[in-house]
Amino acid sequence: MKDGITQFGKKIREVRLKKNLSQGDVSRILEVHRSYISGLERGMRNPSLLTVRKIAKALGVNAKDLI
Repeated sequence: MKDGITQFGKKIREVRLKKNLSQGDVSRILEVHRSYISGLERGMRNPSLLTVRKIAKALGVNAKDLI
């Protein structure tokens, strides 16, 4: 399971960087603390499906593209 969470975090970072967004930009869109985005990207957080959908929307991609 940890590998899946790590891969999810890497995908968030990859998409975020392609869109030239900082962790702060994404955190402001989602109205969460920047450290939460950092934790997701490092695989330290296990988001709910609702959170995955919100992140995908904030990044302008489908949720399935992140999973």
